Amino acid sequence: MVSWSAILWSLNGTTKQQNMELHIRRIMLNFAFSELDWLSNPSFCTESTLLLHQRTTEVANLIPEKSPLRSTSGSELSGESDTDESLKESSKKRKKKKKKHHHYKTKKKTKGDSNSSESDLDTKHIKDKSTSSGRNHEKEGAANLEKKTSNLTSSHFVWLDDIEPFTAEAFRIDKKPDPANWAYKSLYRGDIARYKRKGESCLGIDAKKQCITWDSSASKRKHLHRQPERYFSKNNVKMLNTDGIPVCNKSSPSDPTAFIPVFQMETDDPSDTTELNPLGVYDPSTAVWLQGKGCKSADHEPVNTQQTIQEPGININSILMTKVEEHNKKVRENPRDINAWMEFVSFQDELMRGPSPYASKGEQEVRRKSLKLILEKKLAILERAIESNPSSVDLKLARLKICTEFWEPPALIKEWQKLIFLHPNNPELWKKYLLFCQSQFTTFSVSKISSLYGKCLTTLAAVQDGSMLSHPLLPGTEEAMLAIFIQQCHFLRQAGHSEKAVSLFQALIDFTFFKPDSVKDLPTRGQVEFFEPFWDSGEPRVGEKGARGWKAWMHQQEKGGWIALKPDDDDEEEEIDEDQEIKDKTLPKWNIWLDVECSREARHWLPWRPDKTNKETEEDCEDPERQVLFDDLGPSLIQLSNPDLQRQLLYSFLQFLGVPCTSKLFPSNLYIAMDENNIFDSVLSDEKPLTSVDFPLSGFNSIGHMDTMLRGRHHIGHYKEGEEFIQNVFHVLFLLFSGKEKSNLSICWLQYEISKVIQCLQAKNKKKLKAQGRKSKKLAKNLLKAPDNRNHLSLWKLYAYLEWLLGNIDDARKVFDTALCAAGTGGLKSPQLCSLSLLYAQLEVELLESIEGAVMSRAVHVLTKLAESGPYVPYSGQVLSVNVLKARRTYENALQDYLNKTPVSDQDQVSDVNQLVNLAGCYALFQYLTVGIDAAVLIYAQTSEKLEAPGPQKCENTGESFGIQNFPTALEAVTVLHTNLLRFHMKISVYPLNPLRETLTEALKRYPSNQSLWRSYIHIQRKSHSASKARRFFDGVTRSAKSLEPWLFAIQAEQMRKKLIDNVQRADVGEIHSTIPETGLTNRIVALFEHAVQSENGTHCPLLWRMYLNFLASVGKKEKSRGLFYKALQNCPWAKVLYLDAVEYFPDHLQETLDLMTEKELRVRVPMEELDLLLEV
Repeated sequence: MVSWSAILWSLNGTTKQQNMELHIRRIMLNFAFSELDWLSNPSFCTESTLLLHQRTTEVANLIPEKSPLRSTSGSELSGESDTDESLKESSKKRKKKKKKHHHYKTKKKTKGDSNSSESDLDTKHIKDKSTSSGRNHEKEGAANLEKKTSNLTSSHFVWLDDIEPFTAEAFRIDKKPDPANWAYKSLYRGDIARYKRKGESCLGIDAKKQCITWDSSASKRKHLHRQPERYFSKNNVKMLNTDGIPVCNKSSPSDPTAFIPVFQMETDDPSDTTELNPLGVYDPSTAVWLQGKGCKSADHEPVNTQQTIQEPGININSILMTKVEEHNKKVRENPRDINAWMEFVSFQDELMRGPSPYASKGEQEVRRKSLKLILEKKLAILERAIESNPSSVDLKLARLKICTEFWEPPALIKEWQKLIFLHPNNPELWKKYLLFCQSQFTTFSVSKISSLYGKCLTTLAAVQDGSMLSHPLLPGTEEAMLAIFIQQCHFLRQAGHSEKAVSLFQALIDFTFFKPDSVKDLPTRGQVEFFEPFWDSGEPRVGEKGARGWKAWMHQQEKGGWIALKPDDDDEEEEIDEDQEIKDKTLPKWNIWLDVECSREARHWLPWRPDKTNKETEEDCEDPERQVLFDDLGPSLIQLSNPDLQRQLLYSFLQFLGVPCTSKLFPSNLYIAMDENNIFDSVLSDEKPLTSVDFPLSGFNSIGHMDTMLRGRHHIGHYKEGEEFIQNVFHVLFLLFSGKEKSNLSICWLQYEISKVIQCLQAKNKKKLKAQGRKSKKLAKNLLKAPDNRNHLSLWKLYAYLEWLLGNIDDARKVFDTALCAAGTGGLKSPQLCSLSLLYAQLEVELLESIEGAVMSRAVHVLTKLAESGPYVPYSGQVLSVNVLKARRTYENALQDYLNKTPVSDQDQVSDVNQLVNLAGCYALFQYLTVGIDAAVLIYAQTSEKLEAPGPQKCENTGESFGIQNFPTALEAVTVLHTNLLRFHMKISVYPLNPLRETLTEALKRYPSNQSLWRSYIHIQRKSHSASKARRFFDGVTRSAKSLEPWLFAIQAEQMRKKLIDNVQRADVGEIHSTIPETGLTNRIVALFEHAVQSENGTHCPLLWRMYLNFLASVGKKEKSRGLFYKALQNCPWAKVLYLDAVEYFPDHLQETLDLMTEKELRVRVPMEELDLLLEV
């Protein structure tokens, strides 16, 4: 509102004496209302008040009736036209109350009121004036004030807005000087109306561009000066957590998606330019009042405002109440509906995020949204659900998961035992129970968990045999039993008991593949009783020299036993003396212990057996833990009748030994067994992106390889005893299979040799590479000499690739040409021939420095001859253009035929998938060399579009088809070829990064667990200065996918970025300024780790905890990393590598760590007492 007192002073030419008296009255009035008895205040005079009221009434009668004065204006007027009597009395009291007033104003100033400074200045002003002018001056001022007041009441005072045509005497000029202007820097601010101008134009020129904000009362101004709240404040968080109100257009209810216009404020508002408001300074309510239209009642206004404010809350509450009623209705009408109960439990999180629907109107809600409250509500709902569904395992598991936050571990274990007792035939329940017991640090010990695995498999085997009549056999039990068995083997390997893990595999392979016919009809426990004598007889087992198997031993025992044969004279084994284990005694003690412990892990992973030829007995074993008794493995033996599961057992054993195979681990024990950070190794993908090798089992420590994160692997492959064991295993398996399966085993063996060659190349160990190359070539030639493998193109391809890796390019070309000539005229219809030609062409393309003139290269010749389907002719130096055109047409027709083909059987489907991938790769590479990169990308785009399902679905590489013509594995393999080609093209020429990034992001959304694609993605992102796109992508994938790979590679990408920045900042080039700031990368990486370890798959992943511990130790946070080590043990107490890392990071606590390992029964191969003896020698 307008400050009417200011306008009044302008109209009447107020003097400084009048201002002084008015300020005195203000002070007295403020003082009187400050919780004092103002009626008994001597400054209050009833006679002056009556006189003042009389004169105010006379002034009001002079104004026309059509424009009544407001009460606020009258009060301002009456404040100015006071009487002489009141003036004199106030003047007399001024000196008496001066000090008291000053003290009161100073006290108000300390409270921080916005008017304190003004009031204090008023007091000082009054003091100056009273000192400079005497009593005569006061009387003169009082007389002048009375004169002015009498003039005012003689019909000369009018409002400017009430008399429109009369403006001549509207303003008067006061020419009398004010001495206070010389004493102060500016006019007294009480004489100036408070307002703020918004705009640059002159006042009154343009109402559209000019705005004036009048200051309100002190309390409002104090409220306006309050700083705005941030988004994380309590009120704003509450507002953000509430759901939005659905908005619809009321004019068109039939069309819910109708456009809702946003009405803009009309600029040509007549209310701003009328005569009533020429300056546009009145607010809307004043303008309406001036027009004589009246305004809304003040009583209704706050009610409407309150309703407007509360309406969203009421809508939100009604929505939540409706949802609560719907859930209650569902579970009340269908109490047997498990999904409805689970949805009701999940709904509690949404309910707690929003406002409470049960809070009464007008009542401020003060409830505490704690985690415990949510859990208690969920627990109550689940208990009601279990009462209606006592046989539901899912509800009981959900209840146990919530109870983990309330109960102690012993109480939880008892509840788990009750649940297992009620449902002993449920393998999924057993998996969760085993993982729960395995991850409880307080009750954990290796012997307890190992016996628990045996009890689980024994119980499930009894259910499988039908021995347990009380519970039926559930589907998928046999596969689950194999998964639990493999999980037990990895558990023992990670705990350091590698001898027991190897013995378990040896026993189950003998128990499955060499079982005598006479015991096949017996139940599992009966077969185990017959197997025990064979195991304790000292007969060679699988992987040991001279192993014949359980069946042959049984037959020979029936005939009278074996004939003792003279042992062969073997070469002397490379025995490492105990004294040689310690190479440097000057090293710290913890370092020596790590060296000896890791050395024994690498050499002593096989179970110890007494050598009867040397008359050894069990007492001759120096380490009793190396002996494995039958009681340790007998309960874990199971029957596998499915041939696919039997093959899975064999390939799992080979992977356990470090042999790369095509099969993968079961999802249930995938991340629990992941403990090695080699998933980030590029495996020559940077130098040779087209032919990068992707081993399926990366991320897992093979047997005999256990070391800290900083030390890494010290040796390639195994020692001599381990290599002989793997060789014997393959020889035994060759006796079990023939044909295709035998060839697949040969491929696995040769891939293992190639993997060791690649490791030598990565380590740049030329001496080791030369020796390994000789062994690998010898094995490849021996395998190709076998009658079944002479025409096996996959073996020829691996042998040629081996020669190429060793640097023998000419020899490799001869092998490729020989294989292509012997392959016949299969052409594009042969999957093996296409795969061989594709690898040959890719290796040749990688030798090119540019694609200019690539049409005449050897790679185009190989791909052209493949399309001709005729006998292969070695490259002579030129390629005819006619043959190129014919080959392109042939490729196009063949690709369309395969894309339109519907598989008949599963075997045909697998064959067609492999053929389709190889065909698309050959055609795209051919187009790349003859036309360009765009043509090759078009081929991959067409193939991917055909392979995608009509309704895009995301899968995590499950290997199952979810469409009639949709093959996820084929689409995944085609995407890998596509990205590899783009990476190669970017390496040899200039090409934008965006196509490759888009291809990778789309593929990773569909296959978030593909490690090869993730390696390519972080490889291209590390060259980018902007990490925002990658961070947004990682954030989206980690929210939607359950896989752990997105978390691991997101952390790795940030660590690579931090390493790059640290290298720039710490470069030894003098004083430099970093162009890439650190910008809180350390905190971001820690936040990623915290979110990852809280995920379902990351909680019990040893690799993730090792990476987190290594990062904190690398940035120097020793105390925090030590706390994290114990936190990791709470979730992964079985992982020995965590303890080894702790020894390296915290060497002062070596003995404490060893005592902890001994307490939890983890394998300690070098006790501290033995180490002290070795150091004394």
